Amino acid sequence: MKLLDLDKIDFTDNSNPLLIGIGISNKHLHISQADLETLFGECCQLNQKSALSQPGQFAAMETVTIAGPKGSLENVRILGPVRKETQVELAQTDARRIGIEAPVRLSGDLADSADCVLIGPKGIVTAKAKVIVPIPHIHLSDEQARQMDIADQDLVDVYFKSNTKSGALFNIVCRVGKGHEKDFHIDTDEANAFQLKIGDLGLIVKHE
Repeated sequence: MKLLDLDKIDFTDNSNPLLIGIGISNKHLHISQADLETLFGECCQLNQKSALSQPGQFAAMETVTIAGPKGSLENVRILGPVRKETQVELAQTDARRIGIEAPVRLSGDLADSADCVLIGPKGIVTAKAKVIVPIPHIHLSDEQARQMDIADQDLVDVYFKSNTKSGALFNIVCRVGKGHEKDFHIDTDEANAFQLKIGDLGLIVKHE
């Protein structure tokens, strides 16, 4: 594999369609309506706190405690809108801190994933096979993907450069289609490893 010389890349060239903003995902969960009502009461609806990068998605005002065999994580944000199935997404550091051995998966792949307990102000949910460590991934609309000649589920590499560190992540899956908007999602462990912050840019490099 031939590595790029990052000193020759202009990470400020906004006209380059292969540059992508870096979004850093803190621990969070998506929730089903049934589990939401168990945790917060009958007929509860999520209340929007702030919009997210993906169209129609938002950080909710509501938070829960996530418990594992060795401890708990408090004030974990729910992301809306509600989904068909509850899904808990933790960084590896978060999962290990509370004793959960969560598999590294693409969002939505919950088969044989890890268990946890969700604690809300009105109730408790035993979440069986709901916990994953999400792999880094890219979101692109159909038009954005066409500009880059990228298709849904293509694998690409992403190079980045912070003030103090440079690096790359390889074989990043692209999720393309309606409801997606250009963004590169990594978790807090990956961001800390390369000292990246929200709004930093990465360069998409397609596989030959």
